[in-house]
Parts: sequence; C-alpha cells; structure tokens
Amino acid sequence: MSTKEQILEYLKKHEGYVSGEELSEHLNISRTAVWKNINNLRNSDYKIDSITNRGYKLVYCPDKITSEIISSVLDTKFLAKKVYCYDSIDSTNEEAKRQALHGAPDGSLFIAEKQLGGKGRLGRTWESPSGCGLWFSVLLRKNMLPPQVTSITLLAGLAVCRTICKMMNCDAMIKWPNDIVIGSKKVCGILTEMVAEIGRIEYVVVGIGINVNNESFSEEISVKATSLLIECGHSFVRTDILKEILKEFELVLNQYSENPKLLLEEYKNSCVSLNKTVGFTHMDKKMTGKAVDISSNGELVVKCDDGKLIPIHSGEVTVQGIYGQ
Repeated sequence: MSTKEQILEYLKKHEGYVSGEELSEHLNISRTAVWKNINNLRNSDYKIDSITNRGYKLVYCPDKITSEIISSVLDTKFLAKKVYCYDSIDSTNEEAKRQALHGAPDGSLFIAEKQLGGKGRLGRTWESPSGCGLWFSVLLRKNMLPPQVTSITLLAGLAVCRTICKMMNCDAMIKWPNDIVIGSKKVCGILTEMVAEIGRIEYVVVGIGINVNNESFSEEISVKATSLLIECGHSFVRTDILKEILKEFELVLNQYSENPKLLLEEYKNSCVSLNKTVGFTHMDKKMTGKAVDISSNGELVVKCDDGKLIPIHSGEVTVQGIYGQ
C-alpha cells in the first residue's frame, strides 16, 4: 500500500481531525511528506479540510475506481490483497488470464473503470461504460477453490445476491446459473473461465459485471437490463458495493467448504429459475420443461412433460417471465 493509500485509510478510520504529527508518527514519514500526499489526494478530487493546530479531516471521497480507494475500503482476509486497477481495458477477465501467466497471486482483483470488450456468456458483449458500473474479475488458484469447482459461479452469484438484498433492500434473485435479476430484468452477469491441464486446474477467473449507476441502456438491451440506480431511485458509491461483494464472496467460499448443502439450499431459495417453465437445448433439440432442482454439481434439473429429468450443465436457458420471455 502506497503512502497516499495509507493516509487515506487512516483518515477514513477517524471521524474527526487527525494532526499532521500523528500521521507523521503513525506512518514514520516527515510532516512534509504528509502534506505532499494530502495535496496529491486533493488533486485526485478528495475533499480534505485542514485547520491549524487540529490537522486534517476527510470530508468527501469521489466515486472513482482507483487502487487508493479500493485498498482503503476493503477488509477481506485473502481476497484482493493484490489489486490491478485500470482506467480502461479490453476485459478484466482477459487481463486476469494474462497476469495469471505472469504469476499474479491467488485472490488477485482486476478492476476497470471502463471495458472496451466486456464479455458475457456465449460470446456476447457486455456494455461496460465508464463511471457507472462495477466491472471486475477475481483470480482463484488451487488454495482458494472449492472442492467442487463447478460451484464457483453459483457461489459468486450468491455473494452478489446477498449484497444487493442487504445493501439496497431489493428482492434480487438469481437466474441460473449466473445472472442476478431484480424483477424481470438483469442487473448483474457473471462469467467464469477455467484454465486446466489434464488432472489439474491451473486457475479460475470469476468475472462480475454490475450495472450500478447506469441511468439508461441502449435500445437493444433496455428490455432486459436494469441498474441499481433505476431500481432504487438513487445512486450508490461503487466501492462500497465492491467491498461488500468481496466480503460475501470470501465468506461463501469458507462456508461452502464447511457446509456445502446449506449453501446449496440458500442458492435454491434465491433462484428465480426454479419451479418455472424453462426453455433449453438438449442434444441439438429445443425443449421445454419445469425446473425442479439444482444438483450438488450445480446443474439445473428440468422435468419434461413425459416425467423425464434432464440435468443441464450449460447453455442458454430461458425462464418464463424473465427478460420479457
């Protein structure tokens, strides 16, 4: 953590004024270095009051995606201890895979203010404009992966769903396997990519895109997409949401290793796909049925009209009443 990040973190922990002497002693730097870093923060749009003989007080933090802000708010134990932050990038998932090859550590966070080539499932693009959403990826290596690796997408979805329900008091639900919806529209998508060799998983990248302060969407996706601002009627500080999601993700990873059945039941209770008529493709044939269960492997179990149960591993699944379908 840089000196500027440490000063920001220290000021955030104190509601009142903090003297330059206290900051100097705490960080083991000169008073001049404190002053220079305070000015650097002000130049980055932080509002910091200063009063002679009292010190400095943080008044306002900009809603920006920067390493300083992220490092100052996170309180996870192992996730995001290494943060890769970008103003603009092709895709945080792609960058996570590139950095994984260069030894990026387990739990690394890759986040961008804007994605130029954001990816959704099945090769779709994900609109990732600057200043309004959370576009990030988490790199997970062997030590942090659950025994049932296929469950990682479900766990990430559960972490996001918990966060939205708790912070926004919204009735967010999960559309199997990786969309978070509010009502009938999508507010978040999750894309999990795995790199493995025979008998060994090298790493998994979990990409999460959340529409936070988007005021509108292109005509093409407006029928399907929504944002937290649209649903709640006010804007949010994005790093506060990021902090809570990573905290919940870390928690569900631990909880899953201790009691996977309990987490699976929570997922089922939050899954809007269950007990609904769904459409899917099986053996190159378009079919419909009723989604009746989620297997321990994370499959959606569909009961067809003839009573046959079909476990769906992947692919496009439509749900009656969701996304205008």
